[in-house]
Amino acid sequence: MALMTGEQYVESLRKLKLNIYMLGEKIDNPIDNPILRPSLNSVKMTYDLAQVPEYEDLMTATSKLTGNKINRFLNLHQSTDDLVKKVKMQRLLGQKTAACFQRCVGMDAINAVYSTTYETDQKCGTNYHENFKKFVEYAEENDLTIDGAMTDPKGDRGLSPSKQADPDLYLRVVERREDGVVVRGAKAHQTGICNSHEVLVLPTVSMKPEDKDYAIAFSVPTDTEGITMIIGRQSCDTRKLEKDADLDVGNKVFGGVEALVVFDNVFVPNDRIFLNGETEFAGMVVERFAGYHRQSYGGCKVGVGDVLIGAAALAAEYNGAAKASHIKDKLIEMMHLNETLYSCGIACSAEGQKTEAGNYQIDLLLANVCKQNITRFPYEITRLAEDIAGGLMVTMPSEQDFKNPATKDMLEKYLKGVDSVPTMDRMKILRLIENLCLGTAAVGYRTESMHGAGSPQAQRIMISRQGNLAHKKELAKDIARIDK
Repeated sequence: MALMTGEQYVESLRKLKLNIYMLGEKIDNPIDNPILRPSLNSVKMTYDLAQVPEYEDLMTATSKLTGNKINRFLNLHQSTDDLVKKVKMQRLLGQKTAACFQRCVGMDAINAVYSTTYETDQKCGTNYHENFKKFVEYAEENDLTIDGAMTDPKGDRGLSPSKQADPDLYLRVVERREDGVVVRGAKAHQTGICNSHEVLVLPTVSMKPEDKDYAIAFSVPTDTEGITMIIGRQSCDTRKLEKDADLDVGNKVFGGVEALVVFDNVFVPNDRIFLNGETEFAGMVVERFAGYHRQSYGGCKVGVGDVLIGAAALAAEYNGAAKASHIKDKLIEMMHLNETLYSCGIACSAEGQKTEAGNYQIDLLLANVCKQNITRFPYEITRLAEDIAGGLMVTMPSEQDFKNPATKDMLEKYLKGVDSVPTMDRMKILRLIENLCLGTAAVGYRTESMHGAGSPQAQRIMISRQGNLAHKKELAKDIARIDK
């Protein structure tokens, strides 16, 4: 099959029988649901841009497995150039959607599992790598969107998976059969799960031998019996349900979505199992996935940051403050922070290395430095954007008041900024900034910058491990002429 168009992707989702709940109700038609549709539009953009000749080099790649042209979100990275193009693609999509486009976790998961299954087979004599290659070929051939599922609810963080009071707080194998396994548990914060064809499940922590039942990796279709998706709540999400919702939504077309995904005795056939009890390799796949995904933030968050910086600059113009020196300086600082994030994403890509399996992995130290900066800089960028926008960003009346004949003229008169700019254009930019800083898009930008791809402490632990402090001390001894 050739690359799907955006419309073909949407129609392919209509064929799925997903079990989705949101706001206390079962959602039978997620495709046309006003809250969920913007998130689907973001994923659709990854298909639409792959059809545009101008973006072909970034959005598509040549399959390592078949030699066919594929969407880059299904690519097994074959060089540092591939890694760099991944980051550039993510920045482009952030610019085009100003939201989370939801396919990065799946892309990062397939690359982590590809190399891990190879090394597991080499040591354990298993057949996971062949299983996984067949799965990836299937996904490429059908141009599928894959949800990567790693984060378990975790329960008591002070206890290992097998020591939890409720054993299901980490996803586990509850039955081993001749033809496969049955799993039970849940995965939290699942970005784009309701817009995906497959869910690729990974362990979430390093494990000990007693955690054998939890060392499981597999993929199944998202409409497999026993899978339930409970959509997460976002700030301002029900604005999309308001009559003729437009201005108050901010980013009307695009968005992101997360869910708690429950696996209630889900059967996984043998050919879809990629790890099954080999606890010593659970930590490897976690570390590799985390590295890839921390690289990803040097692209996607930067693209959304580009939109926010542009919105802040427009707000300054519309307020009549663009020439003020402090405004110029704040915009410069926002650009400096944003490009620093991008530099980290490019650096960890350019310093990548080939794995034993043949695909390329980023430099783990620099990827963790990238994500550590992501936990900080977007917060400063949003602070400066809110500063430039002014208080009206959060005190602006409802769109309905702009339509009400009793208040419309008063709002048009008293909320006007620069005379040449229509009042409603000023309001649109302020709503966009609100959406990016505080609303539904904040989940894919500000707040996710803190918690996505692991907590800040997780990156600091990896920086400590990868930073080679002993070598640095030896360098200092040499310069200081201290005998070793």
